[in-house]
Amino acid sequence: MTPPKNRTGGESARNGNPPRGGRPARVAGPQRTPGSGRRPRRGAAKPAVPQVDVHDPDGIRLQKLLAQAGIGSRRACEQLITDGRVAVDGVVVRELGVRVDPTRQAIHVDGERVALDETRVYLAFNKPTGVVTTMDDELGRPSIQDYLERHPERLFHVGRLDVDTDGLLLLTNDGELAHRLQHPKYGVPKTYVAVIPAPLPRDLGRRLREGVELDDGPARADGFRVVDSQPGKAIVEIVLHEGRKHIVRRMLEAVGHPVISLTRTQVGPIHLGDVRQGRTRALTEAEVRALYKVVGM
Repeated sequence: MTPPKNRTGGESARNGNPPRGGRPARVAGPQRTPGSGRRPRRGAAKPAVPQVDVHDPDGIRLQKLLAQAGIGSRRACEQLITDGRVAVDGVVVRELGVRVDPTRQAIHVDGERVALDETRVYLAFNKPTGVVTTMDDELGRPSIQDYLERHPERLFHVGRLDVDTDGLLLLTNDGELAHRLQHPKYGVPKTYVAVIPAPLPRDLGRRLREGVELDDGPARADGFRVVDSQPGKAIVEIVLHEGRKHIVRRMLEAVGHPVISLTRTQVGPIHLGDVRQGRTRALTEAEVRALYKVVGM
């Protein structure tokens, strides 16, 4: 009995002979071994990157710092760490024995920066009118420094307020935060309340949001609303992220409503609140975290 033929050419294919009209049977060559010079396949996994060691043997235990910052109890902070919700310098930490230096390392919980350096000062100051935004005025005019006798630290003022403008001014010795809050890249909004002549045209808000032309280029309001209207004057709120000199006054004057008085009530997530003129208040931990978040720190 003759053996059955297969689809590739019958018995001759079994014997290793090329079938008629077909291709020669493929013979397996020697197997390549790892490291033999063969290029890795596209998409192949890359070697693991070594984990960065954020542990500082001279530092403070991470859970203790978090508890001191008001994040939660020591036990709750330990749970945050073991759950992988805490990062130090961008590295997720899960071990409870890790120590860190709060003066040089950045700690985030659930993606939000936590202020742990006790040498840092964050203040909200209600600047009165007639006070210049400087720490030392060469002309002898009243300056911010005159109101900071209780704060010996070298503080930075975040941006400026005109001498005739009162309201919220942030003060800190966190140089990186102060720099980012002022940088146009981050577009931190500022809210002002202005008293201007009335009556107001219905399209005033639209004109300001669409933009008005100034001598140094166009300027647009991010938000505008009428707070109150009285005979002869109106109180309006305007939101801007620009920091050009006298920007609010120049915009309102350009639309025919020069400013009678001007107060800044908010910078980013920080509100002036009920701080009296000439007084300061320390920002809360939550407010500092909100500032970090708005500038990507």
